[in-house]
Amino acid sequence: MSSQPAGKASTGDADEVEPSVLRRAVAASAIGNATEWYDYGIYGYLTAELTTAFFPGLGYLGTLLGFAISFVLRPLGGFVWGPLGDRLGRQKVLSLTIVLMGCATFLIGVVPSYGTIGVLAPILLFLLRIVQGFSTGGEYGGAATFMAEYSPDKKRGFWGSFLEFGTLAGLTLAVIVVYGLESAIGEQAMSDWGWRVPFMLALPLALIGLYIRTKLEDTPVFRDLEEAGETEHAATGALKNLLVQYWKPILTLFGLVIALNVTQYTLLNYMPTYLQNTIGMSSSGADTLAIVGQVVMMVFIPFAGSLSDRIGRKACWLISMAGLFVLAVPMYLLMAQGLAWAIVGFTVLGLVYILQLGTISATFPAMFPTHVRFAGMAVSYNVATAAFGGTSPLIAESLVESTGNQLIPAFMVMVSSAIGLFALYFVIETKGTSIRGREIPGLAEHQAKLAAKTGS
Repeated sequence: MSSQPAGKASTGDADEVEPSVLRRAVAASAIGNATEWYDYGIYGYLTAELTTAFFPGLGYLGTLLGFAISFVLRPLGGFVWGPLGDRLGRQKVLSLTIVLMGCATFLIGVVPSYGTIGVLAPILLFLLRIVQGFSTGGEYGGAATFMAEYSPDKKRGFWGSFLEFGTLAGLTLAVIVVYGLESAIGEQAMSDWGWRVPFMLALPLALIGLYIRTKLEDTPVFRDLEEAGETEHAATGALKNLLVQYWKPILTLFGLVIALNVTQYTLLNYMPTYLQNTIGMSSSGADTLAIVGQVVMMVFIPFAGSLSDRIGRKACWLISMAGLFVLAVPMYLLMAQGLAWAIVGFTVLGLVYILQLGTISATFPAMFPTHVRFAGMAVSYNVATAAFGGTSPLIAESLVESTGNQLIPAFMVMVSSAIGLFALYFVIETKGTSIRGREIPGLAEHQAKLAAKTGS
């Protein structure tokens, strides 16, 4: 056993990381993701209350614009935080982003309503959503990188799946808090002042995550590179290298993120609004569906990650995107038949989707070498998310209203899945592959296989 202090991992093979350290690293990544998605969750579940408080004239589209606007600075956050994470380390940047995220969410809960300060109210809401987007631009890519670089190579899918367990935990906590509070104080009190409480609860959640993160060293993979003197010495250098030398994995990841996020934001974030406004489901019915469906997804997501360790990341993504393409329309039609059938339809789509969701941390960071990994994840993920993720609820609601077609969200899932299937062709399989060093993981093996096929 190493003589290092408790909580410090050795810098040998990732398999040598002490189990207790690995569990804390997983918790540190997952709780930040949970905080991020708790915010998105409560914003989605409190659409009606936020509309009353901030957009009495504009209506639901104003609230959904507030959701989308948080993604405006997300790419800029990726450009800033990503290279800093590759230069200064993952842990330092993640400690900053979780504080910014928690404080901005808390402050939304104390912003006066439109009836008190007029147009300044939605302006302040938009500004805080922009701060959230900027911090999230570093949070997600950093957390995925942190998780992947702490995980053993042969179990990176399993351990990485807990990052998205945090996603679902944050969303589920959001609906439980909103539903429980509304049940306790009533709809009128919830509309008057109760909606503020869930936003305020984000701050203690973020502080818990900060405490866990500050008790960990940086990842063994990053420290190996740092000790060898091979990290980027300037943040701008990392960004330049990324854009010039690694444009192929950037574009490939971009395509996968379109498939991932259009489905995620349509299925998990927009669904409560869709079910209530389009199908006429009650608020309690929509909340029940979300709780049941997301809990089922949480139970199965580690199995999805573990499956990718056995059959490969590409196989899991292929099954998921092809399945969503085929099942989107039938399941949306089923959800229109009532609460029980809606739960079935939502759960089926959710279980197919977790083959993507549960393998993000194992798939995306492994597309880039260590010295530009944080930046590669942050930049490509957040640009795609800003363009095709956070705007999905707004686009879906606008198209449903303008066309009257209730299947618009299903069509969006189908189109995005087709784009993802095309991008998947260019992905290099990294199941069981080391992600250390300054070379793209699995590239040499991939090129050798192609050469063997060409020569045969």
